[in-house]
Amino acid sequence: MSTPATTGHGKAVASMFSRIVPWYDMLNTVLSLGIDRYWRKRLVQEVRLGSTGTVLDLAAGTLDVSLAIRRRYPQARVPALDFCPPMLFQGQKKLRGANAQAISPVAADAKLLPLPDACVDAVTMAFGIRNILPRHEAFAEMARVLVPGGRACILEFGSGKQRVWGGVYNVYLDHILPRIGKIISQDASAYTYLADTIRNFPVAEALEEKMREAGFAAAWHIPLTSGIVCLHIAEKARS
Repeated sequence: MSTPATTGHGKAVASMFSRIVPWYDMLNTVLSLGIDRYWRKRLVQEVRLGSTGTVLDLAAGTLDVSLAIRRRYPQARVPALDFCPPMLFQGQKKLRGANAQAISPVAADAKLLPLPDACVDAVTMAFGIRNILPRHEAFAEMARVLVPGGRACILEFGSGKQRVWGGVYNVYLDHILPRIGKIISQDASAYTYLADTIRNFPVAEALEEKMREAGFAAAWHIPLTSGIVCLHIAEKARS
């Protein structure tokens, strides 16, 4: 497993995720009240497997999405890329049997993928695009590695700029989430960072415009859980 070259923002984010690896999966479940499993299931339902038999999972983390892809498509090969090697090492503990052969964890930067053009049928990313700057470089790389007609499926929190449930969710985001994250992980900055990036994330329409500018022919989104999360789908032109 090679280590990607990250500097500045990327290096800081990778370091932060490295610190919370032991608590990452548990906090995902606790902070989402277990709804994260449903979100991942909806993500992989939009994946379309084609001629390459390959789905690229970016920001693969501890490999929950990679495993969900394999449950839906047992024949799929899944390169699982993340710029935080400790997350991938943690995820490798979950791999058994055929999954250990079909899922390939590799440390890499989503803005500079170590893959040839038009080599995967689909790309997934769950809760990772917030952490990537500039995002258009990652979108352009997704479009490059997809086959014509291929689909990128990106699961991400909605913008904290929009009020959800009459503002109740926004209070949770600003006050409760960071406190729970700090208590469990003993890392106050990580979950303050999470709340800050959600609050400052662009609205869905603005994000999808960036995806079209990066080379996708079409982009749209499906709000989940009242828009707390959005499933963004973008397709590459067929020719």
